[in-house]
Amino acid sequence: MENTLNKKVEKENKESEVQKKNTVVGWIKYCLFLLFLVFVVHNSIGLTTISGFSMFPTFQDGDIVLEEKVSKYFNSPEMGDVAVINRPEQGYKIIKRIIGLPGDTVEIKDGLFYVNQNPIPEIMTEGTPPDMDAIKVPENHIFVVGDNRTPGESIDSRDQSVGAIPKEEIDGYIIYSLKPFRSISKPLDLSLN
Repeated sequence: MENTLNKKVEKENKESEVQKKNTVVGWIKYCLFLLFLVFVVHNSIGLTTISGFSMFPTFQDGDIVLEEKVSKYFNSPEMGDVAVINRPEQGYKIIKRIIGLPGDTVEIKDGLFYVNQNPIPEIMTEGTPPDMDAIKVPENHIFVVGDNRTPGESIDSRDQSVGAIPKEEIDGYIIYSLKPFRSISKPLDLSLN
């Protein structure tokens, strides 16, 4: 009888140990899944708060925008995209509109931007930029500007200390403004295709 009781206690102890082990393994799997999920979300989307007025009137100081980070791996930047750009030498990110792609020639005449000698019809800009001689955008670079074109309001590719931005510095693209909620406009496409 005592033998049977000892075997029963041993069996219950083993079952208890297996159950504890299964619980620990389950928690480890759950934590690993959460870490993976955080990694995926962190590297695919992000929220950014606008600081400053370089993108006025598109964004105001304090606006909250949604950044998508995946398409930079599969698609090339496009004219009019609003990009979040890492500036490692400054230690922060900037948000600017892409108006020049690799090989494009960008210039400003009489307050208008010209890309490859074609004026960019824009509806969401502020101010009048000073004239700028033609600049050819190098390979694997983009030319970016703030929507606030008033002199001194946006430090961007027009400034020789910034110049064209390497494409690998693109962190992602702004797809929506969440506060206030609205989509992001691009320059008008007046091509006659």
